[in-house]
Order: sequence, then structure tokens, then C-alpha cells
Amino acid sequence: MTAIAEASTRSRVAEHVSRAAGESRPVRYIIAAVCIGVSTIMLAPLVLSFLASIKAPDEARASPPSYLPHSFSLESYAKVFEYQAGLWTYLSNSLLVAALTIVICLGLAVPAGYGLARFRMRFKELWFILLLAPLMIPYQALLIPLYLNFSKVGLANSHLGLAMVHAILQLPFSIYLMRNSFESIPRELEEAAKVDGSSSWQTLRSIFLPLAVPGIVTVALFAFIASWNEFLSALIFMNKETSFTVPIMLVSVRTGRLGSIDWGALQAGVILSILPCVLIYLLLQKYYVAGFLNGAVK
Repeated sequence: MTAIAEASTRSRVAEHVSRAAGESRPVRYIIAAVCIGVSTIMLAPLVLSFLASIKAPDEARASPPSYLPHSFSLESYAKVFEYQAGLWTYLSNSLLVAALTIVICLGLAVPAGYGLARFRMRFKELWFILLLAPLMIPYQALLIPLYLNFSKVGLANSHLGLAMVHAILQLPFSIYLMRNSFESIPRELEEAAKVDGSSSWQTLRSIFLPLAVPGIVTVALFAFIASWNEFLSALIFMNKETSFTVPIMLVSVRTGRLGSIDWGALQAGVILSILPCVLIYLLLQKYYVAGFLNGAVK
């Protein structure tokens, strides 16, 4: 059955490719030029950050700044690894919070998406709209009430509490993706399973979950990136230095008597914080693309 999903994905990709091949040559050149221009604009900050991270600290702080380094130095990276509690502590905290966020998101979004896609119930569309409604509320407005309630139950300044906040912010979009992923699976497979006497749980476990792997991976990847980059909730909920996540550490990379920013160390931290997201995306990009083709753009 996984082969059926992969064949469906390949068919959609082939359809897009053949449609693109039918475009005239000038149109393809224009599209390519736009893509190159957008890619250049988006990658330019990363390239400048990397160049600043390998400059000597004095050169990185120089004003006006130079675009290319006059000398190669890894002193800024060494400084980041030894900063306060150490970079490994902050990376471990971010990874723990992101992993808990993924577990909570998938634990709630998978059954919710399955129920909304396959079960018959009254006012199902209304329930779905209500689940998506929090997307229209600025999440900053939810943080203070959440902090007050979490403080009463001892979840403030804990990685589990912060992961729950990240999961709450990510759940509407996750449920939307999972519902579309389950709806893209042919209903005939479910009917065949019922004829064989499978229960709803057995049908979900043996048929739907293997076929919905691209959607599940897409939800997990979105949850990881959102949790990894989230700054404001971590700033509000975490108040111990050893509990900080990477975004909080990057903001606090300051030194000097006047609190001047160490640009070299800051850019080195930015480059190091990007690496886990890039690595995970490269490993899971096949499922990510399939998840979007099967569900998100349905």
C-alpha cells in the first residue's frame, strides 16, 4: 500500500513536470530568472552571516563592515561553544522541547485528522472550523493566559510546559494537514478492511498510518522547525539560564562593558543553530514533498 502512495506521488510529480515542459521557452527563462533572483535574496543573509562568523572578532565588529574576511578565524565558534552554560546545553534543551512538541502534535493531530476525515458526525465541518479558528488569533495574545495557568500547575519554566505551548500553537495547522492526508487515501481500502472484519483502530494502524507517512513526517517537520525557532514563548516561560533554548542564547550573546553585541559570535551561533534544521530537512525532503502533494495543496 505504501507503493500505491508512492506511485500516486510520482504521478502527480510527473504531471507537474509534463505541464512545465509544455511551457514556451521564454516563459521558462522568465520563471528560472525569478527563481534565481528569489533564491539569491533569501540566501544572501545566510552567506553574509557565514562570512561574518569566520572573521576575526575585531574585524567582525569593524564599522563599516567588510563583506569578505581579510583573515580566516574560528574564534567566534569557540566562543559560542563556551558561552555561559555552553552551546551543547542550549542545543539539548531545544532538541528536547522540539521532540516533545512533535510527540504531542502527532499524538493529537493524527487521531483528530483521522476522525475528521473518516468518521461521520454531526456538525463535523463546524468542529473543523472551530479547530482552525485559533489560527486567526495572534499567538502573542495567548501567552500570558497560558503562563498564568501553567504556573498554577507547575509547568512554567519546564521544558514540558514550553513544548505544550509550542504544540498548542502548531496543532490547528497539524490537524489540517493530517485531515487532508487521510482524505487523499482511497476510500475503497477502508471498505475492504471493514469487509475483512478490521476495527477502526486496526484500519488506522495497518492501512492509514503507513499510507499517511508523508503527511505525518510533514507535520513532524513543521512542528520541529516551529519549536526550534520559537523565541517569544521561550523568553516568557523559561527563567533559568540552564533551561534556555538556542534562540534565547543567541539574543543574550553580548559582551563588553556597554553591552555591545559580539557580531562574530552571534553570526557563528546563527549558523550553528541552522544546521539541525537543514540536516533534518535534507533527510526527510522526500516525505515532505510527498506530504504536500498528497494533502496540503489538496
